[in-house]
Amino acid sequence: MIERYTRPRMGQIWSLENRYQKFLEVEILAAAAWAEMDVIPREAASLIAENAAFDVQRIEELEKETRHDVVAFTRCVAESLGEESRYFHYGLTSYDIVDTALSVMLVEAAGLISEGLQELEKVLVEQARRYKETPAVGRTHGVHAEPTSLGLKFALWLGEVRRNRERLDRATDAVRVGKISGAVGNFAHIDPFIEEYVCKKLGLEPAPVSTQVLQRDRHAEYVGTLAIIGATLEKMALEVRNLQRTETRELEEPFYSGQKGSSAMPHKRNPVTCEKVCGLARLLRGYAGTALENVALWHERDISHSSVERVVLPDSTITCDHMVQQMIRVIGELRVYPEQLERNLELTGGLIYSQRVLLELVESGMSREEAYDLVQRCAMEAWEGGRTLKEILSGEEIVLNKLGEEKLEDCFDPAYYLQRVDYIYRRLKI
Repeated sequence: MIERYTRPRMGQIWSLENRYQKFLEVEILAAAAWAEMDVIPREAASLIAENAAFDVQRIEELEKETRHDVVAFTRCVAESLGEESRYFHYGLTSYDIVDTALSVMLVEAAGLISEGLQELEKVLVEQARRYKETPAVGRTHGVHAEPTSLGLKFALWLGEVRRNRERLDRATDAVRVGKISGAVGNFAHIDPFIEEYVCKKLGLEPAPVSTQVLQRDRHAEYVGTLAIIGATLEKMALEVRNLQRTETRELEEPFYSGQKGSSAMPHKRNPVTCEKVCGLARLLRGYAGTALENVALWHERDISHSSVERVVLPDSTITCDHMVQQMIRVIGELRVYPEQLERNLELTGGLIYSQRVLLELVESGMSREEAYDLVQRCAMEAWEGGRTLKEILSGEEIVLNKLGEEKLEDCFDPAYYLQRVDYIYRRLKI
């Protein structure tokens, strides 16, 4: 089961082999565009398309000398070509290639994350439907509040995951741009047709304006969106962790045969996956801050963003994708303990029904202030003593006169609190 959640595809996107392959695709398309304009011989463009090749190890050897990865790349490719190599990288600057290729990789990475979010939506829908009518105690400030539906927890997360997919689509569109506009972005040595041609072939839009680089607000929006996705996943994982506490134990993340929870305590079943997700969410938030730092560059470009992005962009996409896959597994294979849910509903001796009693007393004619003070007094007695709230209220003559035993009994029915769950589900289209 665990193998299903292994994602080599994301790592492949950020491999050096794929990075240089994307460089090569941009270069080949640029040569074809120049040939379309009859600036370089069409035969040269064809030979570049047919014969241009690279070897990662050779690029690394050349980079030791050049101390410039794109120059090392172009020289490596030139070794695979003949006279036509004079037209390879014609009129281009390094980041015409690097940024345009990077946009393609970011779009591919976002596609994988979006696939994962769709799968997460499916398991959330399944769990929301499965536990739609399952009462659970709702908590505010960590204290028992009122009954709710366990299914609503999954429905709540579902709505947020859907919003995150929309956010990711917008952020992907922000980086779905290319730039082949020269050293300072003014097309001094290159015709705008080259940019339009290459971008169209790669499924990108030409950036309306650029410098030597695409502007990094685009990338900051992208990484910021990954951080928001991470925060949602953390929210889900944190709830599972809290509900897996020994004293609560309403939910539990999957624990597999042969798995060990502690080197010292054989009984331990710890929420390790959810803890990992919570920890990695912190990493994503750090990457988002770093991406924001990359927005402000000197003049038409400096290189301070480059080293950062070589870490932040691969790591943030890989980390986010891994977190999504882990939560698909956790939610899809979540252990739910209905008997414990029921026990916890009664843990406070009926205190969670206090508002229902209050409103029924108001409906019977009491002022809200009088009803509130009466119910609170009885509730405080229940908190401190050994009797349930219903038992204490039954001893109040005014309560029995206003409500009667049958209506008072009805106030302590958890089904009452689930009466509009259908309405919420219809709004979410579950």
